[in-house]
Amino acid sequence: MNMKHIERHSDRFTDFLQVIIRWGVRTLAILMTVVIVLGVVDVGWQLHQKVMEPPIFILTISDMLGMFGAFMAVLIAIEIFVNITIYLREDVIHVKIVMAIALMAIARKIIILDVEQVEPPYLWGLASIVFAMSIGYWLVVVSP
Repeated sequence: MNMKHIERHSDRFTDFLQVIIRWGVRTLAILMTVVIVLGVVDVGWQLHQKVMEPPIFILTISDMLGMFGAFMAVLIAIEIFVNITIYLREDVIHVKIVMAIALMAIARKIIILDVEQVEPPYLWGLASIVFAMSIGYWLVVVSP
C-alpha cells in the first residue's frame, strides 16, 4: 500500500466521521429546541401557579427569585442553542459565547442563592469564580 492510498482512505474516513458529528450536533440542536420550549412552558406554568394561589396576583420576593432562576435557566439554554447553531454554521466553538454562558450560569446561581444557608468560604469561592470568569471574558473581548 502506498502513502497516497492511505491518505485518501484516511480522508474518506475522517469525512465520514465529520458527517456523523454534524448529524449529532444537528440532533443536539433539535433536542435543545425541545428543552427551550418545555422550559418556557414550565416558566409560564410556574408563574400561573404563583399568581393564582392566595393572595391572588401577589408574588413574594422568594417567588420572584425562583422565577428569576427559571428564566435564567431558559436563557442559558437559549445561549447554548445559539452556540450549537454557530458551530453548525462555522464549524468552530466561540470562546466568547462559552464564557458568556458560564457567566450567565454563575449569575443564575448567585440570583437564586440563599445567603443565609451557605458558609462564607462558599461565598468567597463564588466571588473568586465570578472575578476570574469576568477577567477571562474581558480578555477574550478586548483581544484582537
